[in-house]
This record gives sequence, structure tokens and C-alpha cells, in this order.
Amino acid sequence: MTPRSSILSTADTRRPAVATAALREFARGGYHGTTVANVAREANISPAYVFKLFPRKEALFAAALEACFDAVVQALEEGADAADSVDPTEILDAMGGAYAALIRDRTLLMLQVHAQSVADIPEIGDALRAGLARVTQFAKERSAGTDDDVQRFMAYGQLCHLIVTARIEESPASWAQLLSHGIRHPD
Repeated sequence: MTPRSSILSTADTRRPAVATAALREFARGGYHGTTVANVAREANISPAYVFKLFPRKEALFAAALEACFDAVVQALEEGADAADSVDPTEILDAMGGAYAALIRDRTLLMLQVHAQSVADIPEIGDALRAGLARVTQFAKERSAGTDDDVQRFMAYGQLCHLIVTARIEESPASWAQLLSHGIRHPD
């Protein structure tokens, strides 16, 4: 048997670029509003080649979601690295600040929202849960916070999603001020 070459195939090197293109396209149009042809155009390849890399649209969306959560965990790691303290709450706050900065570009945020809307599709639901598991486990391990601390961190993250996607911080209404009180997002 011939040993496998250490050189990656063209398909192996193209998958991450196509997943990134899919992330952008699915974030714009959602699962149902985005075609494989849209992703192919964004990636500058043919739809047939996209299907060679990802045999089903669900697999393509799941790959985009995995790329999204890679970026989220990287931002959380950078936030934790920048924390001025070893206090779990301060580490989680620093990670939250890094995440808030990350979602200034709404692409990752919108992909997560679209994923939640189609989480009943098994492959997408599995990918969403896997990504949330990675974030939760990373927050727990890196901060050394309690389960309650990490749950609160994740809950605030979901509240941040709601505030940003619904543009709640732009409303002067008392209910909007109540929801967004104490939550900061970088300009």
C-alpha cells in the first residue's frame, strides 16, 4: 500500500474557502433563500464543484456553521488572553467583550440566527449544537467559572443576539432600555 502524500488535494485546500463563502451567503439569505449556485458564485467555482466538496446543501451549511464557531472560539480565546485578572467573572466579561466586537460585523451573528431557524434539519441542528457545545465548554474550561457563571454568559450572548438583530438598542422605549441596560457593544 502506498503511503498517502502529505500534500493536500485541491479539494482539501478548497473546502475552507468554500465554507467561508457559504458562511457569507447563508448569513445574507438564510438556508432557504440561498442556493448552492449563490455559494459557488461567491467562491468563484462551479456549482458542480461545490457539490463535489459538499454533497448536500445541509453539509455545506453545516461547514459554514463550523467555520462560524471556529471564529467565535478564536475571539473568545483572544478575549480571555486579554483579561486583566484570573477571576472567572472578569475572564467571561473579557470574552463577552471580544464576542461583542466580533459581531459588529453581523455575518457570524446572522448565520447563527439562520441556523437556529432551521435547527430542525438534523445535520444543521447537530452542527449548531456542536458549535454551542464548543463555546460552552471553552467558556467553562478557560474561565474556570461555575456552571451558573457560564450559563449566565451564554444567556447574555443570546440576549446580545436579540438586541443586535432586532436593533433594540436604537429604541428609546422603556422595554428596550430594560433589555439593553448594562449591555455594551463596541461602535
